Amino acid sequence: MRNYIGLIHKDAESDYGVSFPDLPGVVTAGTDLDEARRMATEALAFHIEGMIEDGDTIPEPSGLDTIMADPDNRDGVAILVSVAMPARKAVRLNITLPEDVLNDIDAYAQTHGLTRSGFLARAARREMENSGS
Repeated sequence: MRNYIGLIHKDAESDYGVSFPDLPGVVTAGTDLDEARRMATEALAFHIEGMIEDGDTIPEPSGLDTIMADPDNRDGVAILVSVAMPARKAVRLNITLPEDVLNDIDAYAQTHGLTRSGFLARAARREMENSGS
């Protein structure tokens, strides 16, 4: 289990946004604080899962003092988000998709703080759960 610092940001006319300084690009949001925390946990887990599937190195979590020492982080409220580190082995595969579908997948994944592999794994799991298989 690893604990990462998430930063909650809130503008007057926006949802509660959450970002992770240790994992740039992992962002999510919720309409209230409870939803923002749930979404932060989910986004962090899927991002790390995707990094593992891609063979990327998972960064060690920084301490609160280190995170808050950066002036860019001082406008956020720090929360601790725990994530279990998957022990399974990632397997590289080669698939073929239409270019427009791949572009849509990449755009969605980037917007939601996921890797391509993380998004595809998430979509496949959801499809299997929804079909009852």
